[in-house]
Amino acid sequence: MTESTPVNPANSGLEVTTWFVRSRNALFAKADFSPLFVDYYLHLSDHAIKVTPEHDAIFKRTLAALVLHAVSRPWNELTAWTINLQQPLMNVFVTADNTDGSVTGRVFGENVKTFPTNLFYADVIRGQQPKRRSSVEFTGADPLVAVEAYYRQSEQRPARFFQTGEEEFALVSAHPDFDEVWFESLTTEQVARLPETETLGELEKRVYRWHCGCNQKRMLEVLAPVYRQDAADLFGEGETIEMRCPRCTARHVITREAMEAFVAKTP
Repeated sequence: MTESTPVNPANSGLEVTTWFVRSRNALFAKADFSPLFVDYYLHLSDHAIKVTPEHDAIFKRTLAALVLHAVSRPWNELTAWTINLQQPLMNVFVTADNTDGSVTGRVFGENVKTFPTNLFYADVIRGQQPKRRSSVEFTGADPLVAVEAYYRQSEQRPARFFQTGEEEFALVSAHPDFDEVWFESLTTEQVARLPETETLGELEKRVYRWHCGCNQKRMLEVLAPVYRQDAADLFGEGETIEMRCPRCTARHVITREAMEAFVAKTP
């Protein structure tokens, strides 16, 4: 049985700072994602998850973009992105919950649907409001381009993402009355040196950690309806089955005994 470690505010995590770029009317965020990527690789190792180098590179860029987006959003917002790429053929899923700073995700490299174009889906839940979904089409295989397309179409304001170091990424997003000429002409080198060339006002700091929250109980809840309908088919002749979390691919081993006990005590 695999149990997830609860998010603990005392644990180390990735601290991300946002600034307001004075006179440009833009938000700026930048972080070295090495700590988060290390946690991601430890997760892969712990659960014997294999990801190709090409898929891995795309996933990390998506994860970095999500965190930079999340840090600029309200504290009570949960965001989930799904990106369908046609070349390479793959799906990427990432999610961030600002209420506890948890982020997780996975790559789907098999049984991926083909479409005429790449698709980006964003699901957003803020507080008790109903889920809001947006979708955009984009070209190429860079998730940063996909997110920029999402901002232009669904966020009603532009944003630009940059890789400013080996594992360092940055976001510049427009506020009302932003300096459009300056914004559109920004280069990676200029963004890397923004604290030296522009007057910045710090807005806040947030901490993000790799954490899914999946555990055996949640897996049992998912399997219970199937077990009630056809217990023999679910387990066959075996005493255990393996289940992968749909959010992070963590491996969970469910025993027949545990399943029987769970179903017996739940309506």
